[in-house]
Amino acid sequence: MPLSTATRKKKQTAAEDGDGRPALLLAWYDRHRRKLPWRPPAGERADPYRVWLSEIMLQQTGVKTVGPYFEKFLARWSGVEALGRASLDDVLRMWAGLGYYSRARNLHACAVAVLRDHGGAFPDTEEGLRSLPGIGPYTAAAIAAIAFGRRTMPVDGNIERVVSRLFAVEAPLPQAKPLIQQLAATLLSANENASRAGDSAQALMDLGSSICTPKKPACALCPLNDGCVARLRGEQEAYPRKAPKNTGALRRGAAFVVTRGDQLLVRSRPEKGLLGGMTEVPGSAWLAAQGDKAALQQAPDLKGVARWHRKAGVVTHVFTHFPLELAVYTAELPARTRAPEGMRWVPVATLGDEALPNVMRKVIAHGLGK
Repeated sequence: MPLSTATRKKKQTAAEDGDGRPALLLAWYDRHRRKLPWRPPAGERADPYRVWLSEIMLQQTGVKTVGPYFEKFLARWSGVEALGRASLDDVLRMWAGLGYYSRARNLHACAVAVLRDHGGAFPDTEEGLRSLPGIGPYTAAAIAAIAFGRRTMPVDGNIERVVSRLFAVEAPLPQAKPLIQQLAATLLSANENASRAGDSAQALMDLGSSICTPKKPACALCPLNDGCVARLRGEQEAYPRKAPKNTGALRRGAAFVVTRGDQLLVRSRPEKGLLGGMTEVPGSAWLAAQGDKAALQQAPDLKGVARWHRKAGVVTHVFTHFPLELAVYTAELPARTRAPEGMRWVPVATLGDEALPNVMRKVIAHGLGK
């Protein structure tokens, strides 16, 4: 639909005067805000528990993936008090498949801390929120703005993209983060009492998700397009600038899928470290340049295993800092074989109740031939 003369003039004025951008952004948000499970209807105050839960889940994970997990958590633990009284094992089981499992451990620790130290109510300032486990600068700002109306601007990946294009920030990420943070704050209304900080932040998030996308942004629909420097240059997709990404060296190892009838041998990983507290099958260390022979020598010492059967192919998985290849070996043990110390037998039919990370789901499926 063509813009009216008045609207065009308003947008032109806003482009010339940065102070007009917050109003344009909020007007756009009022018309086009996304419906999300953790976002209340317009005009209603956000629930700090829902905001916090969603923000932790959305770290490193997309909205479509998070939605079902958020609903599942909310149905099981409707508030921070219920979550704080849950066991870590239950939380890890519910989290299984969502990845980046340190978030689940921090989620539980944070709920415990809010219940123990704050009477079940989240602190309403960035400083207070940052004192809690798992809440860093971005998450503290997001909760403070969205749940408590504090005049602050959290900057996620969507907002980084919008701001870096709007102002044509030439410094590459991550070096540009402090400058982007400063520029993003200019998109808050100067009137502290009417800043609608939470709505402004969510407006930028929605803008980055639906219009200012990484590829082929729909600039004609953007409420801030007239003042966008990257658009004026025709270089939208060139921003944000990014430094070359360093990927870690390939690590290799072995995983041992051991069955006893319809049961599988598993163990829990150490509480601290990668995939802490999660369930896994026995395996070797994951090391760069590790050969198959060295990995196989780390097989569990099990009576009744004369030889290991290697499955064809390997299981591959990519972590944040390194890619992984696992050779999978299988063995079958007689009924009543006892599990070694630190391990346990679980029915294959109930594996869905275990806190299995995705890499172990791949290993088990490969080992069991599924």
